[in-house]
Amino acid sequence: MKKFVFLFLVCSIFANANVRMPLLFSDGMVLQRNKPIPVWGWAAANEKIAVHFNKQTKIITADATGKWILRLDSEKAGGPFELTITSKNKIVIKDVLVGEVWICSGQSNMEFQMYKTMNAKVEMDDSDYPMIRHFGVAQDLSGTPKEDLKQGKWVVANKENIKDFTAVGFFFAKKIYAELKVPIGIINTSWGGTCVETWTSRQAFEKSDDFKAMIADVPTIDIDSLSKSYAKAMRERVEKIQDSKVSADGENTFKTLECNDSNWGELNVPGLWENQPLGDLDGVVWMRKTITLSAEDAKKEAILYLSKIDDEDITYVNGIEVGSNTIWETKRVYSVPATILKEGVNVIAVRVVDNSGGGGIYGDAADLKLTLGNKILPLEGKWKYKVIVVKTALSPNSYPSLLYNAMVNPLIPYAFQGVLWYQGEANVWRAKEYKTAFPLLINDWRTQWNQGNFPFYFVQLSTFNEFNGNSKVGSRWAELRETQTQTLQLPNTGMAVTTDIGNAKDIHPTNKQDVGLRLAVIALNNNYGKKRVYSGPTYKSQEVKGDQIILTFDNLGSGLSTSDQNGILKGFEIAGADKVFYTAKAIIKNNKVIVYSQMVQNPIAVHYGWADDDTEINLFNKEKFPASPFRTDDWEMITANEKYKVSK
Repeated sequence: MKKFVFLFLVCSIFANANVRMPLLFSDGMVLQRNKPIPVWGWAAANEKIAVHFNKQTKIITADATGKWILRLDSEKAGGPFELTITSKNKIVIKDVLVGEVWICSGQSNMEFQMYKTMNAKVEMDDSDYPMIRHFGVAQDLSGTPKEDLKQGKWVVANKENIKDFTAVGFFFAKKIYAELKVPIGIINTSWGGTCVETWTSRQAFEKSDDFKAMIADVPTIDIDSLSKSYAKAMRERVEKIQDSKVSADGENTFKTLECNDSNWGELNVPGLWENQPLGDLDGVVWMRKTITLSAEDAKKEAILYLSKIDDEDITYVNGIEVGSNTIWETKRVYSVPATILKEGVNVIAVRVVDNSGGGGIYGDAADLKLTLGNKILPLEGKWKYKVIVVKTALSPNSYPSLLYNAMVNPLIPYAFQGVLWYQGEANVWRAKEYKTAFPLLINDWRTQWNQGNFPFYFVQLSTFNEFNGNSKVGSRWAELRETQTQTLQLPNTGMAVTTDIGNAKDIHPTNKQDVGLRLAVIALNNNYGKKRVYSGPTYKSQEVKGDQIILTFDNLGSGLSTSDQNGILKGFEIAGADKVFYTAKAIIKNNKVIVYSQMVQNPIAVHYGWADDDTEINLFNKEKFPASPFRTDDWEMITANEKYKVSK
């Protein structure tokens, strides 16, 4: 009898618990002020739902599929309130604030958590801001648009929670709160190593003349089928590249000195294999480096430096494990006892596990070495490799729209103020095409949300010497920065230039404070009536006078300046009709820059900061905002013919 009563109660509860809310609507949430507030969910077909918030109540009837949506009237900043949704069952969402909501999206530099940032302990100790809330969207992908998120929750900014906040988003929120004193909500939907195409909807590609042929060939099937077909294609591609089967057979010998790796493939190290023939591979790869030591060196205590490894490693020397790590951005430094090393041939073997995004041994070449007392043995260059596992899970970059479907579509039509975007590193190979792909994403999101041309502020790529690119050989990074600058032609966009706060040896600079502040200053000026200079100089035009080129700029602020104490401008190059660029002298005069070189008598064009590593460039305005890199020519660049292609 008790069993019957229990089953009856359970069935009654499930029969009546019809109303369900998206994960976004949960305790601690922040709603956008001064705009109609969309509220939506799911219920039984044709069920009546009452929504009560503050002093307003609205009633809606679910459609035949059980979906419903209504819009509450706009509210002023305040709270905490309760949001109540009532039908056969009742949902009460507590501690709801009304204020400013911003969506933070992009790849790893937006994902970059607070615990990794510069002066992390100091910053995390100053993080008790109960009016700032963070919603972390769980990473997920889907072949078709999803209605709800995989996982996610609102958390209050404090010392206990701050560790995994997006650092850029938090520093932005902190500055906005300091000036406005209203609640701030940041919705963090980001994934490291992802290209812009995975964040864009299928509908946008279908309507684009540039991409409709590509998307027509992309299947619209479930994710499991996509994963299987992708894994099969990836396995076949890898086997062709390495000229051997993807198999773990004999893996127990791969760490040993005796293993014959003569028929293995070769990778350049350091360097992510995504930027090499292996491409967008997630899986398990063995990597080996053979070195030769003298009898004297073999007797010394040694330290092995392997820079960074994405994601996990177990490292062996002559078959003996010397260390392991599972944190992809951590430098590997392992002690090697003298008893392990031998006179003559020695082998370093690394079992690398890549779960998603980039993979392999990467970072600064100076951090890739074996030290033997005072002697340094560099380890950069060719390493042998063998892929033994290809993961069946799709990469976010395997097909377009996978992250839009799973991590953006479920957020629509949540009301918010604007978007903060930090992405582009994964698109440098197709920098010219980014001129089309990035505006396509912005316009797509604006169309999907139907909230007008909301603010879309983005971070220009910082310095990173990935390919040693420059004006002589071409620079993919400079090209990508240029396309980002050109995106400012879209209405209600803004760009934070970060040339002065990057790290040429690290694609993830730790100074996220200034990034967040620069984005905040754009928003304060454009959206919140706090008028101030918010941009550095941007190239406007050039005038050729004899052997000089005179450059004029917009966004001068109080005037042009340089960070060099002697007033010497760096990073300018000049070229004539032969298109050969020479380092140029440049001076500031009457808020213009005069550029010249004895090597170029009849100049035509100027480059500024045209390199992967543009660390030294130093043109600012007096408000200390850096000038964006630029070129004055329209000559064809090295990514001109690179197009987005779907993995098959």
